[in-house]
Amino acid sequence: MRTSTAHRRSSDTAASADAAAPRTSPSTPPAYAPVASLSEPASDSLFNLSLAKGLQVLCAFNAAHRSMTLAEIAQAAGMTKASAQRSVHTLQALGYIGKHPSTRRFVLLPRVVELGFNYLDAHPMISAAHTYLAQLARQSGETATLSEPAGTHMVYLAQVLTTQHIPVLTPVGTQVPLYASSCGRAYLSQLPGAQALALLQQAPMPPRTRATLTTVDAVMAQLAQCQQTGYATNCEELFLGDMGIAAPVFNARGVVVGAIHLAPPTSRWNMADAQQALAPLVIECARAVSQLLPAD
Repeated sequence: MRTSTAHRRSSDTAASADAAAPRTSPSTPPAYAPVASLSEPASDSLFNLSLAKGLQVLCAFNAAHRSMTLAEIAQAAGMTKASAQRSVHTLQALGYIGKHPSTRRFVLLPRVVELGFNYLDAHPMISAAHTYLAQLARQSGETATLSEPAGTHMVYLAQVLTTQHIPVLTPVGTQVPLYASSCGRAYLSQLPGAQALALLQQAPMPPRTRATLTTVDAVMAQLAQCQQTGYATNCEELFLGDMGIAAPVFNARGVVVGAIHLAPPTSRWNMADAQQALAPLVIECARAVSQLLPAD
């Protein structure tokens, strides 16, 4: 086993043979769509639009857009070229953006990692889970991941990789939708019904593969089943060749704060065998981590 803080899953929407090495792909579509609206809240006098634009520029880069021209950055970040130029210049001066030596296109620099690392380094759930994730990966022979909610997605916080072949690689920082992931369903299952329903209704539910459940009623049925069994599943709904078995993680007040899941591939497991052999391990790991968490 090896501990990894990098693991990214691609969106497989068409059947294809697994490559010898794990596939990777962006978490966002390859089109240059604005990351989000940059409109300044009319009632918020403290909102710093310049800071927001700088963050938009950083968020515009992804696996599909590792390098961009100034015009491409402006389009991806949803701002004028002049605004993008000012933001890029400032980020260059601070060491977050540079230019590729050959293409002269703009790229992110390693200092960007500091922004995410500071969050992970101080996260109590990560320090509580590390030993148990390693144990879970060792016992199961599969990749074990800790995640927490972020809006309508779950974000991967920590991970221990299997030494065996995996069909898709998903680093820490990967975001997967609540509706189609085992970790998302495990989390949703422990929320009040109205809150879970509201989260499912907030975002579109496109099919990631032919197996993806794309209706609120179908996902709510899965949540009800998770409440009875203590774990949630996902069989090739996000990525072909990949399954998920997840259990919720609670803080000391009994509030659900995340999930732990295994990702057994269909090349080594069928769902029935995975549920029988792996679900008890995942539940035990999640309970152990929950016992170590503070109240907030």
